[in-house]
Amino acid sequence: MPITVPPSGLAALTARGEQGTLRTEDRDPAYEPGAVVPTGQWAPLPPATARHLAATPGTPANLLTQLVSLPPAFDLEKALATPTGTTLLPGVADGPVHFLGTVTSPPGQATTTLNHLAGRQLGVHLDNFDRLPYPRRHLSRRRLCVNLGPGPRYLILGRHDAQHITRAVHPDDYTTRTPHTDDLRRYIDAGDDPACIRLRLEPGDAYLAPTELLPHDGSTADLDQPSTAAFWLGTFPADAFPALG
Repeated sequence: MPITVPPSGLAALTARGEQGTLRTEDRDPAYEPGAVVPTGQWAPLPPATARHLAATPGTPANLLTQLVSLPPAFDLEKALATPTGTTLLPGVADGPVHFLGTVTSPPGQATTTLNHLAGRQLGVHLDNFDRLPYPRRHLSRRRLCVNLGPGPRYLILGRHDAQHITRAVHPDDYTTRTPHTDDLRRYIDAGDDPACIRLRLEPGDAYLAPTELLPHDGSTADLDQPSTAAFWLGTFPADAFPALG
């Protein structure tokens, strides 16, 4: 889970980050059966852990999680006015960018993604827009999320990626598999490493993350204001957006 370090250094990353663990939710009817959620026990992100998570020079952009601000080339008002679908955001992506829409999350939500077909919370999950199989999973597009406010929100990330999880869950045939949220659920239910982190995003902050590769979700737990997030999917160069300080 390589994360780019803000220009001000590891201290800025540890100030935004906390570490925790994931568990299977088996009691709350608001969640899908077997959904994975944070335990809610968060601790400061130690400097040693932050150093371990920090991306090394040359890490491919499609593997990076980046906390960013919007560059001048990104016309947020115009981008939000675009109907969901494929559009171009000149200067910030290599090719078309798919606008996924916006979601408003009330405060106090452990996770924020709703499975609209089931009418239940999905929990920490893997995106599957590109549906790339195990050998090519790391080539999936990244998600851009902008916190439109009015309150802050969190990005939750599992410490182990989809390829690691698929190997653990399907040791005999993992190379033929397409990673899925069900694999994450089996992984956590089996008692495998449940480590996760969360990163705080203030209004106006954004992230770029490989959400088809990393288990993830949004969260408004421990917060007292709602927030609206806007999402796009595309191939974003590592230097397309300014890093948050």
